[in-house]
Amino acid sequence: MRTFDELIAEAAAADVSGWDFSWLDGRATEERPPWGYARLLAERLGTVGSAVDLDTGGGEVVAEAPRLPARMAVTETWPPNAERARRLLGPRGAEVYEPQPGGPLPFPDGSFELVTSRHPIKPDWPEISRILQPGGHYFAQHVGGESARALSEFFLGPLPDEVSGRDPEVERRDAEQAGLTVVELRTFRARMEFFDVGAVVWILRRCVWWLPDFTVEKYHEDLVRMDRIIRDTGSFEAHATRHLIDAVR
Repeated sequence: MRTFDELIAEAAAADVSGWDFSWLDGRATEERPPWGYARLLAERLGTVGSAVDLDTGGGEVVAEAPRLPARMAVTETWPPNAERARRLLGPRGAEVYEPQPGGPLPFPDGSFELVTSRHPIKPDWPEISRILQPGGHYFAQHVGGESARALSEFFLGPLPDEVSGRDPEVERRDAEQAGLTVVELRTFRARMEFFDVGAVVWILRRCVWWLPDFTVEKYHEDLVRMDRIIRDTGSFEAHATRHLIDAVR
């Protein structure tokens, strides 16, 4: 394995835009949910006339679909990701929108048959319900509130046990309060392993909500400790939670 300084420098300089996690190939692993969200999404996109993908990242998951609806839109609040989505999906006729974080979605009521999202930042249930046509579906894979808890606690110490807004049952309640009916809700707990400290730095730069104030400088001593653990044991282990949700208006 390369030195600590080499691994840190490489990870600190690497591109973290979009939702392409191939930089971690061979350096980290995460079990995938058994349902295969990208495949299911592609199937649904091929059967509707209009759809919007929220918090699309660089549009990578939508781009896997062989067929897109006649009207395909995506939203992304981070400009580098939005530009990436334009390059990837624009040639296929998709519209790319950049709404203000936390603001209303830029679409009239009842605009879409299908609203989707893979790992949204925070689903805005009233807005999702508003832009769906009657009988339309919201179909998404969400990140659970306990994801990567062991990784966060390594740097922050024990975190309080509390019900997160990302809890699947809380999200079911919030969706139904917004006028949706949840017709399917499936959960999965996945094992994560990091095989070098550079992989940890990269994922903390990409998934900023796990450690919002993360910088290499601030957490240098903790990263040294992490590097020692990985060299001694072979990996650092954590777990991710995912849930698949299908709701109809």
